[in-house]
Amino acid sequence: MKISVLGLGYIGLPTALLFAKGGHEVIGVDVNQQVIDSLNAGNIHIEEAGLQELFDQAKDHFIAQNTISEADAFIIAVPTPLNKSLRIADLSYVRAAAAMIATKLKKQDLVVLESTVPPGASERIVIPILEKSGLSGSDFFYAHCPERAIPGNTIHEMVHNDRIIGGTNPESGMRARELYSSFVQGSIFLTNVRNAEFIKLLENTYRDVNIALANELAKIAEESGINIWNAIKLANKHPRCTIHNPGPGVGGHCIAIDPWFLTENSTKTGIIHLSRDINDSMPNFVIHILRGILKGVKEPTVTIFGVSYKGNVGDTRESPALKFIQLCENEGYAIKCYDPFVNAFDYPLLDLPSALSDSDCIVLISDHTVFQQIDPSKVQMRRKNVIDTRNILDSQRWKAHGFTIKIMGNGEPEPQGLEELPTEVSIPVMDDKVIPL
Repeated sequence: MKISVLGLGYIGLPTALLFAKGGHEVIGVDVNQQVIDSLNAGNIHIEEAGLQELFDQAKDHFIAQNTISEADAFIIAVPTPLNKSLRIADLSYVRAAAAMIATKLKKQDLVVLESTVPPGASERIVIPILEKSGLSGSDFFYAHCPERAIPGNTIHEMVHNDRIIGGTNPESGMRARELYSSFVQGSIFLTNVRNAEFIKLLENTYRDVNIALANELAKIAEESGINIWNAIKLANKHPRCTIHNPGPGVGGHCIAIDPWFLTENSTKTGIIHLSRDINDSMPNFVIHILRGILKGVKEPTVTIFGVSYKGNVGDTRESPALKFIQLCENEGYAIKCYDPFVNAFDYPLLDLPSALSDSDCIVLISDHTVFQQIDPSKVQMRRKNVIDTRNILDSQRWKAHGFTIKIMGNGEPEPQGLEELPTEVSIPVMDDKVIPL
């Protein structure tokens, strides 16, 4: 089958290459000429584990260009950013992609929208644009197949995760399922288009709300003299309790964005809006902690460990680090950033010794495992302060080398690890099973 994939970003490029590896002839379309030139020269423009190897395996069946050609199937995988001032989806890229497809659409062609959109967007926006081709919606097949993949493990998850496909009719869903079965090894479940749009947003909104609960619990724990990290671990031993970990905020294109897509046309959104506000406020909570540590320090310098939105990836989209840095600047703090995974950021990225030089406090934002490998005995700073917002450092090891460690969400005067708690407790049982008063 000849497939045209519109959008060669974090989702579009791996998707295109997986189809090409499966034997399809794939045309990748992108408006960025640098992306086109790079791919046609044999170089990928995205850092993702295994992506270069996949490209090498698939390149004989893949070509990139900035114009659309006729195909049997069209995949829309363009960005759907959030209009932050209005908190609604910007669907301009989706509209443009659908308009391009309309110029080449033929009867019996399949169009699949992978881009995340608000519920009803396919019916209200995408399909009417496609019908400007002169065809009616019954002349072509249409489905929504939202991606389920995480940066750092994208290819594995695209292949092995279950997928949801929503078709405008049963045959559209089955056509899309047949196409995606060329590389998806997980189960593929069919539903209608609007359900598929809603389910994608529901999945990420669930995670956002859960994280917001964890973040609020972290704040309460600090006030109550509780270590939230230990408390969550023990609470999650309950068979029906799965609390996420707290952190300095939520980033990435999905969890920080999708809840707004879900609620933009609804008036019944209290807990979802509140959760977004809680998670967006976490950099403010961290700056409050930092302000207390740096009280009395003249012209302090702060070192940021990690500017990506999550650990072990170089993706800075919607990273809470950016808001935290801007808050630091508004406090009058000098900022230095260190992140071995990120190549480009809004602020200069330094090597480790330069980032630590004359610093008064490290604030760990991203939970990169490489930070756990840093030897505190070799860390040279002006003042030995650390705020660990992810609870990934060996605090006792750092303390042994003279550091003051503040773990966000730990209100205990002295942290008590779970290893100090008894793993089993023997409870005497009376023969008559009656506990005496």
